[in-house]
Order: sequence, then C-alpha cells, then structure tokens
Amino acid sequence: MIRRHPLIALMAAAALIPALTAAADPDPNPDKQLGPSSLQAATVPSGISTDKVLVVGMDGLRNDRIAAANAPTLKSLMATGTYGTSLLYAKPMSETSSGPGWSTIATGVWPDKHGVVDNTFTGKHYDTYPDFLTRLESANPGFSTYAAVDWTPLIDEGTFGSAVDTRLKISDPAGWPASDEAVTTTSIPVLRDQNPDAAFVYLGNIDIVGHSKGAASKDYLDAIAASDAQLGRLIAAVKARPTYAAERWTVIVATDHGHTDAGGHGGSSIEERRTFVLASGPGIAAGAKPADTRLTDVAATVLSRLKVAIPAALDGVPVNVRSGDPFEGVSLAQRTDETGIPAGVLGYSHTPPPGWSVDNAAMPSGGVTEWRGWSFTTDEFWSRAQRDQSRELNVRSRGTFAVADSDEWDDKSHGSGPFDSTLVSPSYGVSGRSSVKLGYTTYYRQDGTQRGQVLVSFDGGTPSAVRTYSADVPSRRESITVAVPAGATSMRVRFRCYDADNAWYWVVDDVTVG
Repeated sequence: MIRRHPLIALMAAAALIPALTAAADPDPNPDKQLGPSSLQAATVPSGISTDKVLVVGMDGLRNDRIAAANAPTLKSLMATGTYGTSLLYAKPMSETSSGPGWSTIATGVWPDKHGVVDNTFTGKHYDTYPDFLTRLESANPGFSTYAAVDWTPLIDEGTFGSAVDTRLKISDPAGWPASDEAVTTTSIPVLRDQNPDAAFVYLGNIDIVGHSKGAASKDYLDAIAASDAQLGRLIAAVKARPTYAAERWTVIVATDHGHTDAGGHGGSSIEERRTFVLASGPGIAAGAKPADTRLTDVAATVLSRLKVAIPAALDGVPVNVRSGDPFEGVSLAQRTDETGIPAGVLGYSHTPPPGWSVDNAAMPSGGVTEWRGWSFTTDEFWSRAQRDQSRELNVRSRGTFAVADSDEWDDKSHGSGPFDSTLVSPSYGVSGRSSVKLGYTTYYRQDGTQRGQVLVSFDGGTPSAVRTYSADVPSRRESITVAVPAGATSMRVRFRCYDADNAWYWVVDDVTVG
C-alpha cells in the first residue's frame, strides 16, 4: 500500500469495533481504546459451522519472491493446496495499491464494480458489493465472523463492514513489525480457544519493507520470513483446537499487489501487478498451480466453503473450480518478433485447441508474428507487448484467451490491406432446440473502421451476424440468445475482427453454447 508516514499512522493502542448488533456487542462504545491485556480477551460469538475458513492477507507480497525466502509455511501450503498466480489491473481502471487490492479480495469483484480505485476509497460501493464476512452474516447471522488488521482503513472505510461480529484495529507505536505481531498474538487465542466460522487476519509489514528497501532486497525476504512464521503460528492455533478433528478448515492466503525491485507500486509494471491466491483445505487439489485463478476468487471460495450461495454478481469462482475452457490446453511458445517481452516468457500460439480453427485467408502477409490473425495468449505475455494501452484491463479473462490485436501486428511491415481474421468454433449440437444461449467473455477496444462481428451458422450454412462491435466494450461476460432454425442439428460460431488498420484489439475467452 502507499503510506506516506507509516509510523505516524500507527495508533498508540488497539481499537475493538464490534458489530452493531446487541448479541455481538456487549460494550455500547464501538470506539473504545483497549490496552494489551484487553486485547488478549478479544471475543467472538460461538459459531455454527464445522466448515471453517481462515484468510490471511499479506500486504505487498510479490509472488515471485516467495521461492527465495525462508517461508516454510507458505511452501507447505503450496504443497498441500492450490497456488494460483495472476496479475492485477492498472490505470485507468485502478491503481495497483492497497485500497483497490483489498477491496477486490474482500468483495470478490473488480474495481469497475466495487468502485475503489486508490487509497482515498472515494466512490466505494460496499453497500452493493459487501465483503465476504458481511455476506456470511447476511446469509445467516449465526455465523461467527472475525477480522483483525493493522492497516486501519480496512475497517474505517468499511472494506470489512460493521456487520462483522468482531473487528479489531491493532497497532503498536513501535512500528509495523510490532503491529503485525500484535495482530498475530491477539488472533491466536481467538482461533485456538473460541469458535469463529470465518476469520480475516491482515499482516502489513512486508509492504512497508517493500517501500523502504525494495522487493529485490534481503530485507524484503526477511520480512516475508517473519510474516511466514506468523502465518505458521496462526495455523498452529487452528490445529490446536480441541474440536479440530471434527472440523473442516480451509486456509487461504492472498496479497493485494506486488512491488518493484527498487520499491513501490501503483503503476502498471508486471512486478507491481503480481498477486496470488493460495488455498489449502478439503477438496482443494494438492500441489496444483492452475493458470486460471484470479484475485476475485478469495470471496467466492470463502462463501463456497461455508456452503453459502455465490451471488451471480461476483467475478470470482471457488479456487478449486477449473474453467473447462479448451483454450487452457493450448501449448504456448516464447516470443518470436516481440522485443519488449523477456525471452523465456511463454505466452502465445497460433495453434487452436481441437475443433477450433483460425481463418486468415483475408490477412495480409507479414506483420508481427505473434499477432498475425487471432492468437492465443496470456495476460502477462499480451500486456508486456505494450504497457499502458489498457491491455491490463482484461480482468475477466482467465488463463489463456484469444486475441485479435491489429495494433501490435502492425508494428512490423506487412502486405497491403487491413487486419482481417476469423476465429471459428467447433460444431455444437442444437437438435430439438428452438434457441440456445451463446456465452463468452470479451473485451473490445475500438478505433477507426475496425469492427468485431459474432456470426453463427447452422448445418454448414451461410453465417449470419448476431452481434457487431463498433464501440469500446469493457471486460465482461456476454450472453446472446440465438434462435435455432427448425430441423437444425449443429451450430458454429465465428468471431471476425476486420477493417482494422493499425487499430486496437478484441479479446474472446471461455465460449459456451447451452
């Protein structure tokens, strides 16, 4: 997070902010100051579920630095659970800072929904998109919920709302390491001796060291090691519960953003955008490193673990659920013509998955190899091609997706004529149907005469357009009802990007017909 004066921001004591309900709020003063002895007596209501979740947030933990750190707890969770890395958005959607990052984790939606784009929290929509603990309370007030933080805006701004049974703001004037230690020591007896159903514990010191020393420093690795040890003690507290054998605990660890080597974040570099979700628990694959996870998956995973329905408005899915998108099976290569993408970064292919094809009959020869016609690529590879042209805003695609990028293709000489390429789907059975739902994730940026067209054909007939793109479309899920002619048995879908003369791009992902 961006903190101008981190030590000045520390509170001299801790504040306990109970939920605003009589049952969970025996003390009528929600802002009372508690001394250290009171902190040890922090209480939560007794929960109702044997399915339980501990979410630990480690601020500013760049995922590619974990391997070099003395972090046995994180590495053990990776071995026993699922570890998915991904990248954040960037401006103009949002800064890569803590307000947006933790809001994305807590709410399970991207900044274009929750409204937090920087650390001012201006424009927040927590009333519409509340945090996962608040959603649990809404689903069943009997759930016992707990949050402990030492970056106080997470409570002061309502990132974790007042419906949460127990909210702790814990700070120590000795600095961020001491504050993280206070958060840990306060949370241990709650987890070990009481009965919370879902807990969020926040540790902030890694980010502070990232700012002062940089992510490439030994100090940063030491900070990771210290937070890892605190994570280990929190998990040990869970395992020391007298009822642990009869319970099903899931542990989730996530971060809000990365850091540059020199220190700092907020921008669009890959290093600043690096995040991860790590989850270990019943039914979660051990040792898995899927490419299709996103930061929004934390909230959905918590709700799923406690058997609460996931609202359709959420952008995340449970971390143990794979997409099934055939694009995920495409074998990716490293760069050919691109110079801004480091060698060794795998991320493009012109070989579609089985049943799919790309029609480049109308494409001119030449151009940048990676982007000649529809290509299959990843967030990291594609956004590295050129920063700050809004490729970072493709937040609702997952893993490998298809892109038609006339802008990057045009960066090398080519034959005459504009970009014109068509992505063709397999044949889908439609026998006995009067209509089908065509779904896909898309992101379209318009320029000049460029157009994007979705066409369908039945039983090998002439394709007809069901949607045309001629204006910007933010990353979103599309759903089109397609009428099926009487007697038709099969349907193909075509995505044609054409008349694109050094224009912009079109992303398509996770195509479904049902």
